[in-house]
Amino acid sequence: MSLSALFAPITLPLASLFAIPMLSSWSTSINLVFISLTWTTIAMTYSPLELEFFGPLLLRTTLYILPSLLFLAIDLGVPSLALELKAQGERSLPGKQKGGAQKIRNVVLWSCFNVLLGVAIQAGIEFLVTDVLRMRSLLVIKGSRWSLNHLPNPWKLAKHLGIGIVSRNVLQYYIHRDLLHSSAGGTLAQLHQSWHHSVSAPYSFTANYDHPLPYLLHRFLPLYVPAIVFRFHLTTYLIMIALTSLEELFTYSGYNVLPSTIMLKGMARRVDAHMATQGKGNYGPLGVLDWVNGTTLGGRDIADDLGDEMDKHQVEERATGMADKLKAKAKKGKGRG
Repeated sequence: MSLSALFAPITLPLASLFAIPMLSSWSTSINLVFISLTWTTIAMTYSPLELEFFGPLLLRTTLYILPSLLFLAIDLGVPSLALELKAQGERSLPGKQKGGAQKIRNVVLWSCFNVLLGVAIQAGIEFLVTDVLRMRSLLVIKGSRWSLNHLPNPWKLAKHLGIGIVSRNVLQYYIHRDLLHSSAGGTLAQLHQSWHHSVSAPYSFTANYDHPLPYLLHRFLPLYVPAIVFRFHLTTYLIMIALTSLEELFTYSGYNVLPSTIMLKGMARRVDAHMATQGKGNYGPLGVLDWVNGTTLGGRDIADDLGDEMDKHQVEERATGMADKLKAKAKKGKGRG
């Protein structure tokens, strides 16, 4: 069976599930109805094992692996253009780094292997739980008998996303600092140093380039464990995978031109500093715990990033302008009275 035939039964429904809110010009309520119907169709058609395998595989492929290949093609095929986009200049071009083409191939192949390994382990755990042990799925997929196949309500979705993001960042920080960059980590720390930190200037594939053991500990478990502990709905987990994939794609790209997302540029520069210093600091994705624990590198912390974003979007000026308008309206109201 071809790969396209394997993906065909589930790719279109899942794609529509994530595309409707972005492509539709209808009202939010109508969008939610269509999303709910789409999910209901998916959940009734496919088993939990199929959903937990093909959903993450689709997102990791389309939001991380394929865009990373595109970025690498630009870096290697049009180095003059890439040079203008790279924050660290020529030293961050993959073709100029130690190891040459062979090193690039190793980074790409092991990065893809690790991503697929994480997807396979997750599907394997689901198979063990549902098909072998005959227990309920670890993530909420089919829903209760009173709300068959329904999506989580917006409040629960937002709450679980918040829990997932905070938990992932806390776990990644302490695993990264206390195991992968500490003598307490032993062999794990040595593997992480000799694999991941053999690349001094990152490009997107570097995010998941590591020995499989440190990868699973540092990348896979902080994302998956909170999802099963708090029993997220699968759609919540898929959103977490999508956000994580985009975070890894952009923050490890080495580019200084990034989407206008709050703190994304600061996150990328913290990654650059972490890689350049062989892991002397900047252990967390967001930098909050680095700031709290004094492990920030480069003199930038979360407050700097928030300040930059506020300046960029002229938050203070807009707030002042709004306050002046409200005062003016209040004065007019008193004058009429």
